[in-house]
Amino acid sequence: MSVRRFWASASTLVLAAVAALGVAQPASANSSAAGGYVALGDSYSSGVGAGSYLSDSGDCRRSTNAYPYLWAAANSPSSFDFVACSGATTSSVAGTQLGALNSSTGLVSVTAGGNDVGFADVMQDCVLSGEATCLSSVSSAVTQIQNSLPSGLSSLYGSIRSRASQAHVVVLGYPRFYQLSGSCIAGLSEKERAAINNASDVLNGVIAKQAADAGFTFSSVVDEFTGHELCSGDAWLHSVSLPVYNSYHPKAAGQSGGYLPAFRSAA
Repeated sequence: MSVRRFWASASTLVLAAVAALGVAQPASANSSAAGGYVALGDSYSSGVGAGSYLSDSGDCRRSTNAYPYLWAAANSPSSFDFVACSGATTSSVAGTQLGALNSSTGLVSVTAGGNDVGFADVMQDCVLSGEATCLSSVSSAVTQIQNSLPSGLSSLYGSIRSRASQAHVVVLGYPRFYQLSGSCIAGLSEKERAAINNASDVLNGVIAKQAADAGFTFSSVVDEFTGHELCSGDAWLHSVSLPVYNSYHPKAAGQSGGYLPAFRSAA
């Protein structure tokens, strides 16, 4: 069986995996939290892929292995509102998660932006279609990152600041997915992997600029994940896997060894 056909045979997995960044909405937050820590964002903050999900979080899949939960357990903030949710976009974070914030909130973390530019669709195209389709899909996402995402991020960050005027806000980025010239012998081509990595770099650059413009602290996770990408032989990220919603998300080791140190250094 060819490499491409092998990956195409995983289509049912991938089609379901893209729902890991789906449309689930968070449970209502406790808006009475004062002086504490509020964790906003998408699946990279909720901990999809890390297991040990809180029973009341439903399809948001908020994990006790996620960096917000680990940081709160280690630092005992006066209150902790964990409202990050799988599938969140900049607009859905603004529309459904900001009730946890108030003028006394002391610390906020957030990841957002990947869903706005169709991350799930890009990975579906790259896994199920040929190289040309993959590269075209990645290019389209980069165009969205550069042209439309900045306004969405700016609006979200402005809303966070208006609701939590005294908070220290840490914006975290996304890891590169692939170690190039790595150990993978199946799956995407090296050109596809390089294009996906480049798109991640562009995404992180736009997020970092908008965070700086808002007066927030941006913390990259690229250095922490270097040597632990897919094809590294010691990946902290899931490839296409079971359960399917884990696909292309950090494992527990990626949360504790990647995201937690990046957040801790900035918090």
